[in-house]
Amino acid sequence: MKRFFVLIAALLYTALAYSQNTLRAVIKDGKTNEPLNGATVLLQGTTKGATADTSGQVTLANIPDGMQVLQFRYVGYETKLDTLTFPLTSSEPFLVQLMPSGEGEGEKLTEVTVSATRSSRTIANIPTRVEVISGEELEEKGNMKPGDIRMLLAESTGIQTQQTSATSGNAAIRIQGLDGKYTQIIRDGFPLYSGFSGGLGLLQIAPLDLKQVEVIKGSSSTLYGGGAIAGLVNLVSKTPTDEQQLNFLLNGTSAKGADASMFYSQKFSKVGTTIYAAYNHGSPYDPSNIDLTAIPRFNRYTLNPKLWVYLTDRTTLNIGINATAENRIGGDLHYIEGKGGAQHSYFEQNKTGRYSSQLQLDHKLNDNEKLTFKNSVSYFDRTIALPDYRFSGVQVSSYTEANYTRTGENSDWVAGLNFLTDHFGEDRNSSFPLRSYTYNTIGGFLQNTLNISPKITLETGIRGDYHNDYGFFFLPRISGLWKINEHFSTRLGGGLGYKAPTVFTEDAERIQFRNVLPLDVANARAERSYGANYDINYRTALFGEVGLSINQLFFYTRVDYPISLTTLTGGDLQYQQPNSDLNTKGMETNVKLTYGDFKLFLGYTLADVTQHTGNTITTYPLVSRHRLNNVLMYELEDHWKIGAEAYYFSPQRLNDGATGKGYWTAGLMAEKIWERFSLFVNFENITDARQTRFDTIYTGSITNPTFRDIYAPLDGFVINGGFKIKL
Repeated sequence: MKRFFVLIAALLYTALAYSQNTLRAVIKDGKTNEPLNGATVLLQGTTKGATADTSGQVTLANIPDGMQVLQFRYVGYETKLDTLTFPLTSSEPFLVQLMPSGEGEGEKLTEVTVSATRSSRTIANIPTRVEVISGEELEEKGNMKPGDIRMLLAESTGIQTQQTSATSGNAAIRIQGLDGKYTQIIRDGFPLYSGFSGGLGLLQIAPLDLKQVEVIKGSSSTLYGGGAIAGLVNLVSKTPTDEQQLNFLLNGTSAKGADASMFYSQKFSKVGTTIYAAYNHGSPYDPSNIDLTAIPRFNRYTLNPKLWVYLTDRTTLNIGINATAENRIGGDLHYIEGKGGAQHSYFEQNKTGRYSSQLQLDHKLNDNEKLTFKNSVSYFDRTIALPDYRFSGVQVSSYTEANYTRTGENSDWVAGLNFLTDHFGEDRNSSFPLRSYTYNTIGGFLQNTLNISPKITLETGIRGDYHNDYGFFFLPRISGLWKINEHFSTRLGGGLGYKAPTVFTEDAERIQFRNVLPLDVANARAERSYGANYDINYRTALFGEVGLSINQLFFYTRVDYPISLTTLTGGDLQYQQPNSDLNTKGMETNVKLTYGDFKLFLGYTLADVTQHTGNTITTYPLVSRHRLNNVLMYELEDHWKIGAEAYYFSPQRLNDGATGKGYWTAGLMAEKIWERFSLFVNFENITDARQTRFDTIYTGSITNPTFRDIYAPLDGFVINGGFKIKL
């Protein structure tokens, strides 16, 4: 009997052992067929898992008989679930192909199609280095500052916002240390924020109706014409979706500010629409008790309706209007609050009206070819008033383009023509010479993106522009992408650029254009540039659970004959072009670590910007040579978002020869999310870093202040919070 039980036990053990199966699989990239070293497989409902080797092969043992669900994962790729019945009928290794979800140079690993490069390729397959802010990151930045895009851009490596007015809050962005005039900001491919209309632009663009923001650093003049020497920022608007969207946001701040906005979107059978409407309010705010506003009083109204008409299956018409009206006044707090007098009389008032139309017609000739016609007309009216001074004028500009695109299996082509008009008419407010001008530019461009091999892609482009005052410009560019293996990829690119000078620079904006003489066009020349950048990307999985991506960028740009605002005898200021050049070189490092619901972003920027005049080399003012970006996020999908951030700015050389102090800023953000409702709160600048705490912002008297450079925040620690509704 004893032997019988032993035999039965042995048979049961053998049967049990036999019922434990082994899966042998090979995990590869679904597009390149490259093996994915470090990819993982997990038997759902258990803790059993395994990791693929360098050839993508993975072995998972002890799988029970019957139907089992297996989960295959790899950082940056879509998770795949497969249901298999064990024992398997074949002993051959099981092939698993994962589709990449994108490559974002340290940004979100999502499948993003980029439009700024005039192609329809995803960010992972474009030779030109593009950084994209979209999705959850765009929403998070919108929670922090719903009224404008300054924070959204400033918290990226290599980008710095430069405040140009101490009392009105006006600001410009600097890419890799170069002045804001060298960055071209476009919306859906339309140059709506150039010249005079660039004033207050960053303060009047809200992020809440944007689908994504695309940033190209380095010369991009081949893509959209002059002005993109430092880089290009393309603001991509939301488009109608089959499912109705109706979103509301209400926000309030401890500085007595308020934001209210609404976005509606829906696509029907033959038409679609999006409507964005917003009201933004600011109260005069003086946290330093120096009687000058760190935040001005302002009221801004925005309305952006757009209509899509789907004429046929191949033809779509898009018509839209962007309208913004604002009145902002900063200065002496007593004057702003209606308690002014002889000792409290200083103010700076800006009244603006910004209106533009957008029209785009797309017609697909076939599955591979498309014709596009687009046109915009912009009207910008701005008045600057001070106690004894007034500057005002109207800019009317237009942009018209026709292009042809062809998408092939291995090669994409884009060719087109465009015509840009820009007229500024200054009002006669005194006997001072008027700064009016009329610029017309016609250009043609051709671009090709070629897949030389599955791993190497080359993008080349040429543009020819003729400017009515500054002549002809030939602008070539080239970029290459090499996907070395599943972990490494690298890009190298460069090109030429130019900028037609105008009086609308940060230096002139800082003094409200007072005593700035018109450009001597007959003796002026366009600023020309050339530059290049090289970056290498590394992405892997550590221990099967931790995702790591590193992007290292090196950049160089040289601008020849930069215009400089020079003081003449008698006190007037004149733009001059000495035989000089402006150089910016440095590097950007982006590191992203992910573990479960946690994400850590680390960024470092080194910007060495110098101006060479003869044998004299000077450090360019208002550039932080060293910057650190640190962001830690916890995201429990559809439930919580919690973030902490810290930023460091190294000392900056100022225009008066002094050196500003380095400083840290830090913040905390949290959002609780329900299905159609969320609450958010943001603690901005909890270190209360303010220039007025460690330096001065003006000299002279409070009734007639002469403002120094603003290189640090003025508003200090501010809390904002509110709620969002999605219907």
